[in-house]
Amino acid sequence: MEIWINPACSKCRSAIKLLDAEGADYTVRRYLEDVPTEDEIRAVLARLGLEPWDITRTQEADAKALGLADRQAWPRTADVRDRWIAALAAHPKLIQRPIITADDGTAVVARTDEAVRDALAR
Repeated sequence: MEIWINPACSKCRSAIKLLDAEGADYTVRRYLEDVPTEDEIRAVLARLGLEPWDITRTQEADAKALGLADRQAWPRTADVRDRWIAALAAHPKLIQRPIITADDGTAVVARTDEAVRDALAR
């Protein structure tokens, strides 16, 4: 199991604390330093069963600068999916966190204790 975190994020710290309390075997990826490639983002999206706009932090300054909230400039459709993925790879701060890749090949956005426990149960 791997967890993508930003150490400054309280949700990430909470998830790590719960993983440790449960004795989980996991690795930490500080995704702002070890930036995921576009292919890695595609793989995580497939594991999550989500689209890139589903894991984009649209309130971040980078998102506002890119105009991601403008649905005409950034539609949420399959034909621009790769553009969204490229934006996430270029601006990793936009990736929702934490993300846990579970041992069964799935993943969860682990913003709650319940989501972390769900990942542990997989």
